[in-house]
Amino acid sequence: MDISTLKFDDNGLIPAIAQDLEGRVLMMAWMTEATLRQTLDTGRMTYWSRSRQEVWVKGDTSGDHQIVKAGYYDCDGDALLFVVDQQGKGACHTGEYSCFYRRLDEPDAQAQ
Repeated sequence: MDISTLKFDDNGLIPAIAQDLEGRVLMMAWMTEATLRQTLDTGRMTYWSRSRQEVWVKGDTSGDHQIVKAGYYDCDGDALLFVVDQQGKGACHTGEYSCFYRRLDEPDAQAQ
């Protein structure tokens, strides 16, 4: 694939969704062209941290690595999907396996 055909936003970012080998969505984070290339070159999920304004290789600090098994881009070329081998206890910084553990139709326990 020609990465130049992807549509990065005005900040040079593209959303990247990671799902595990069983199909469970783990997280969404952002990538730059450079972090996408690094991900493809190394086989380890590498994101751009908007809050820290730096490259973030998943698992370097937490030990919860994501190893790329497959990568896809959507029909518009403006979103990425990666199938990963989630290693360690999970993807979420809260300690949950998936960042998508809260339901919209349930009260937010953290707000109480």
